[in-house]
Amino acid sequence: MTDDAIDRARKRLEEAAEGRPDAAAVDAVLERARVQVEELAQAAAQIEATLPAKIDDALQDGLREQVRPVGRNLAEIRGLSNQVIRRLERIEGDLLAERHARVDDLALLVDLITSGWKAVDDRLGALEKSLQTGEGAIVYRIEERRAAEG
Repeated sequence: MTDDAIDRARKRLEEAAEGRPDAAAVDAVLERARVQVEELAQAAAQIEATLPAKIDDALQDGLREQVRPVGRNLAEIRGLSNQVIRRLERIEGDLLAERHARVDDLALLVDLITSGWKAVDDRLGALEKSLQTGEGAIVYRIEERRAAEG
């Protein structure tokens, strides 16, 4: 090895030693990093402890805001459906009353027709009876009557 090569190696070692941080500075940086990591761990623990409660509260508030209008709409729909049911029941009652009235009208009509035909049958029976017994009305011929008058 030459002196020149040894000098160059020493220069490089000196430059490397100059760029190297001091051991005290490294210890200080490591200590600060440890403290910050501990603070970060404490903050994470606090977040971990309070985050579920905060999320729960936020969810409750959000759901409350979203469900309130749905509850009102549901109550309105329930009221309208009850009103429709009442109206349908009233219509059903009216239809039943109309049906009974039509059946009564039909029964009356059948009774009237039956009694009318019974009266006709009775009159025809009386005429048949009078024709069979010979007790009928006297029948005059028009020609005989004209001859008697004229």
